[in-house]
Amino acid sequence: MGRRRAPQDVHEYVSFEDRDEERTWVWDVTFLTSPWTCIFGAGCPGVLDAPAPELVQGCCSYGAHFVDDDDRAHVEAMAERLTADQWQFKAESEARGGPVTVDEDGAIVARLADDACIFLNRPGFPAGPGCALHQAAEAAGERFMDWKPEVCWQVPLRRVDDVDPYGHVTSTVREWKRRDWGEGGHEFHWWCTADEGAFVGHRPVYEEMRDELIAMTSRWAYRTFVDLVRGRMASGEVPLPHPVLRR
Repeated sequence: MGRRRAPQDVHEYVSFEDRDEERTWVWDVTFLTSPWTCIFGAGCPGVLDAPAPELVQGCCSYGAHFVDDDDRAHVEAMAERLTADQWQFKAESEARGGPVTVDEDGAIVARLADDACIFLNRPGFPAGPGCALHQAAEAAGERFMDWKPEVCWQVPLRRVDDVDPYGHVTSTVREWKRRDWGEGGHEFHWWCTADEGAFVGHRPVYEEMRDELIAMTSRWAYRTFVDLVRGRMASGEVPLPHPVLRR
């Protein structure tokens, strides 16, 4: 018999019960303690079918999907605050009836302009390349996550809720994988959580994305996770390294 191949994408998780809800939290220790960081504008190859760092599109090449009507309404309200100096495609958005549309599959998404998300300012625009909502939020001294579509400020974090027959919820907080984009994700030339080029941060993800994790879970759940992980490391335990870093 030949040697059995070990699985390649191995992650370590920690779980605990919520103190207030019928919910079990499951956290991806491997990713959240890794040095992953967003490299948008710093050589990110993007998510097209070939590397295109010169376009500075990151994962904004496709219109953002809105999670619900509230998400859509909120982003539309934030878009009203943008000026032409902040948003390259403001006039185009107004001419087309707004920044949101319904795609061929019936999903509510941000429109595309010049083959990428309508909110994405391109190289050469005076405000610089990047999400107009993100840039405007920072200019206003506000959190970008309070301006952008939910999926845009969460990626590459993902929360998945599963409900058992008795109503108990298991909420898993993990990295966003190619499969989470659907069939199209496997056509990306590159995806950040699967390439060493993005694991160059100076702080673990759970520190770098503290605000996002709290918003996706709760302050208590986040603090409990941090205490568990730091307690283990203080006792000499080392979390399982990310598969990208073990290659």
